[in-house]
Amino acid sequence: MDTVVRTRDLHKHYGAVHALDGLDLTVDAGQIHGFLGPNGAGKSTAIRILLGLARATAGEASVLGMHPWNDAVAVHARLASVPGDVSVWPNLSGGEAIDVLARLRGADTSSTGYREERARLLDAFGFDPRKKGRAYSKGNRQKVALIAAFAVPADLYVLDEPTSGLDPLMEVVFQRELRRVRDAGATVLLSSHILSEVEQVCDRVSIIRAGRIVESGTLADLRHLTRTEVSFAVNGEAPAALPGVHDLEVVDGRARFSVDSDQVAGILPGLAAQNVQGLRVAPPSLEELFLRHYGDDTGESGEPVVSAGAPSSRREARRTGRRS
Repeated sequence: MDTVVRTRDLHKHYGAVHALDGLDLTVDAGQIHGFLGPNGAGKSTAIRILLGLARATAGEASVLGMHPWNDAVAVHARLASVPGDVSVWPNLSGGEAIDVLARLRGADTSSTGYREERARLLDAFGFDPRKKGRAYSKGNRQKVALIAAFAVPADLYVLDEPTSGLDPLMEVVFQRELRRVRDAGATVLLSSHILSEVEQVCDRVSIIRAGRIVESGTLADLRHLTRTEVSFAVNGEAPAALPGVHDLEVVDGRARFSVDSDQVAGILPGLAAQNVQGLRVAPPSLEELFLRHYGDDTGESGEPVVSAGAPSSRREARRTGRRS
């Protein structure tokens, strides 16, 4: 199977609120696919539909070649999911909770293979399985779900803001586990608003805005949409102008400018002719691409505001307490 997750013209309405408004998402097998967007963009709503936890208003969705609502039991037999806010049983220890979640996915928790993998993950995540659930912090509750998910092999991992509450060291462990399951042939759909995390681990990225995909592709595919930053040392005189250069300035003894990413090779001969020193070429970041779609809609607080395409839906969602 080449395509593991596919949606076509997917809609989800909560009354007047259009949480999804024609979502077209494709996740290919054997990839870590980043699903990007701020809170309220529709990520969690899309994931709930893919997990069979909500029924779409209109459109099509398939997961592992099956219908996520009609074939929910068969779909969940082959996937693992981790939400962004995990709740655990207060009277069970962390180890007991992990084993319960593993058994729900059909694992034989008494097998040597499972016990060894569980022990490896407990050590990697620095998790104490003896404490009761009521004593765990948010980060440790996330670890319960992550260890349970990674301890049992799956064809598809659906992760919705899974590193919420984890410290930077544990995020590194999480990224290593993502690569491990990807290299073993699994597919990962990773919903996140942590751009650096997505940039480090994802093979492909889709950006959602107002319930629709606005960009999708590999990072290499998408970087042509932003500009590359170039700088070099200067000794007093301003550098000669080069074709295709934007926003040339000299600050603190360095010339800086931007250039369309697909035009970088064209300016290198001109820089060589000027015998520039200390040349730095910084490729565009995922953050720049993200801000291309959301930068104009941020207010003074830096948080996205309601777009013209959905005039009252998000305000209404916040007022009624609904989340996308």
